[in-house]
Amino acid sequence: MAVEGMAGLAKGLAVLEAFGTATPRLTISDAAQAAGLSRAAARRCLTTLAEIGYVTFDGKFFSPTPRVLRIGAAYAESAALPQLARPHLAAIRDVIDESVSLAVRDENDSLFVARSEGTRILNSSIRVGARIPLYASSTGQILLGALSESELADYLAAAPFPARTPKTPTTADAVAQRVKDAGADGVAIGDEELEPGLLSIAVPVRDPAGQVVAAISISASSSRVTVEEFRDRVRPVMQQHAAELGRQL
Repeated sequence: MAVEGMAGLAKGLAVLEAFGTATPRLTISDAAQAAGLSRAAARRCLTTLAEIGYVTFDGKFFSPTPRVLRIGAAYAESAALPQLARPHLAAIRDVIDESVSLAVRDENDSLFVARSEGTRILNSSIRVGARIPLYASSTGQILLGALSESELADYLAAAPFPARTPKTPTTADAVAQRVKDAGADGVAIGDEELEPGLLSIAVPVRDPAGQVVAAISISASSSRVTVEEFRDRVRPVMQQHAAELGRQL
């Protein structure tokens, strides 16, 4: 009986994870396909989630409610890494006057787990809980550098990767080169690879053993910042706080 219960929980979580920026509403068929479940199993999960207030139903589509935020908040508010990072993100923001984020690797995505908002408005999808693909992001190029050679090879085997913009690296060689460059430079800079008009910079956070455990990043409009400014003015501040955060882990 306990095994059945845990299997049901796993299916319900898989359905919740199917919702995202590109899929804010799901039909039963959509949820079944995204979560790898039968229609009957997806229907049971969605019905249960609606009963306990995690999704709503308009007669055709299911949509997540704000209650879902409690699940992510449980990690963001209790895990050591986001808690320790917040003062450093705020300190970088105060110097740079741009929003600053902390991301960790979650399978094939960069997952943002902490953020300090700047005063400048940026129309971007980056927020706590957001996921962006590793291959198309500066955080991803940093986080991929933490993989072993065999793990990186397995990841690159999924190429070609879908283009997000004309500048997105879509081949295994292109992604591998960016990962190599980020490792050598200690910084990754994305020049409109994720979104048109968006520049990003990321630096690694290393634990006391030297292992990359997270990436600190800043995204800004290309209309108000240049790649050179990122390298010359922004990078040193980020690297300083990334090193201080790493020593606290």
